[in-house]
Amino acid sequence: MFESSMTKMSAKMRHGLTTAILLFIMVPVGEAIWLDVPPSGTKCVSEEIQSNIVVLADYIIISEDHSLKPTISAKVTSPYGNNLHHSENVTHGEFAFTTKESGNYIACFWADEKSHGNQDVSINVEWKTGIATKDWASIAKKEKLEGVELEIRKLEGAVEAIHENLIYLRNKEADMRTVSEKTNSRVAWCSMMSLGICIVVSGLQVAYLKHYFEKKKLI
Repeated sequence: MFESSMTKMSAKMRHGLTTAILLFIMVPVGEAIWLDVPPSGTKCVSEEIQSNIVVLADYIIISEDHSLKPTISAKVTSPYGNNLHHSENVTHGEFAFTTKESGNYIACFWADEKSHGNQDVSINVEWKTGIATKDWASIAKKEKLEGVELEIRKLEGAVEAIHENLIYLRNKEADMRTVSEKTNSRVAWCSMMSLGICIVVSGLQVAYLKHYFEKKKLI
């Protein structure tokens, strides 16, 4: 009996651990991106983010040639083209904002002229969104959380982020379905109009030819 209870408890613990791991996999976390920016041209990264999400990012030039001191320019824009960050002639930088609309947020980088010796410039970009931007050490210190309590708080944040992401995806699917239905309706109306026009034109052509042949006394 005791061994059976221990077995069930062990199985529940394994299930809980698996669930926690899956939750952290499903939640967007920080990403480290390596970019090689050409001497002439622009490299961009983008991410589709819903509204009211905190975004934190920093970037830095990685150069093995210490004889050169390349600099870059950076620009971040919102889905509607609003400028969220713009810096020039820098070796590193950071930006932070809270999204106001859903869509693709784009960060573009380009090398400044005559600073890179006509070579590619390598940039490391660390991009964090949502729950990945939270400073759990500060939260734990402020609210006096530790051990299991802190992990439970992290799981609560992960579940909330997943729930919000699912709602966003569901709303986006509904919008796409509405657009698809409107498009299909318009295509059907256009097809019916085209068929009607073809029938009318064909009838007019038959009437004209009949009148022409009767006038020429060919029929």
